[in-house]
Amino acid sequence: MNHIYYVECDAAHASNFYFDIPQGHNCWLLVITKTPAQFWVDGELKEYPAHRAIVYRAHQKIYYKACAETYVNNWIRFSSDEAYITKTSLPFGIPFSIDDPDYCHKLFELLVIEHNFNRDYKKTSIDHLLRIMFNKLLESYFHDGFTPQYYNLLKLRSAIQNNPGDQWTVPNMADSLGVSPGYLQSIYKKTFGISCMEDVINSRIRLAKEYLYLFHGTQSVAEIAFQCGYHNVEHFCRQFKQITGYTPRGFQIKDDFAAASVISS
Repeated sequence: MNHIYYVECDAAHASNFYFDIPQGHNCWLLVITKTPAQFWVDGELKEYPAHRAIVYRAHQKIYYKACAETYVNNWIRFSSDEAYITKTSLPFGIPFSIDDPDYCHKLFELLVIEHNFNRDYKKTSIDHLLRIMFNKLLESYFHDGFTPQYYNLLKLRSAIQNNPGDQWTVPNMADSLGVSPGYLQSIYKKTFGISCMEDVINSRIRLAKEYLYLFHGTQSVAEIAFQCGYHNVEHFCRQFKQITGYTPRGFQIKDDFAAASVISS
């Protein structure tokens, strides 16, 4: 069972902020930074970049402070007897890089909501959210290969997947990161295992599949293609079939047949 004492998102503090609990709390504390900060680690104060997580167990010395004009973090103080927390492989009192800061921030937002409202499945929801949080922390801790450009690449990939219909080109993407097109393609593939343009195409086809299902009979294939970033409907149809095995119309017929089978059964 887990019990949250307090959880906060985007807690902002001035440059003179510090947090000093020599004997620690009598419970767990998880902090995820959104700005650079200094932490007391191995008997000395060390500076760490933004997007770091640190887990403190009960009665462990806690000391961290701002090292820029503002200090912003997400944090949660809680008790737990769940093995995925009490027997975690994560280090205690040592900051480590976060794989996907935006994802973890959304989990914090949901934890704040669940903690503040007394809903029927509050305890279960909090447990599931904390399980996901600690899974993500483990993924981050055992993730090798963080580069100085990693978080910029992550933002670029999120933008591609959230807005695949934008006019993405390798030169434009490279310019947004301040790197050459060749270097972007190299580090993107190395980081995510897929090229940036393959990511664009896959995201566009995923969106097209949703639109073909949602707007069947109300929008033409050409209109859907345009909304997904294509100015040539033949090019869209060719890429759609290459990835899905169906033409756009064939994809809609397949869905119609599947829906009819469910209704008749």
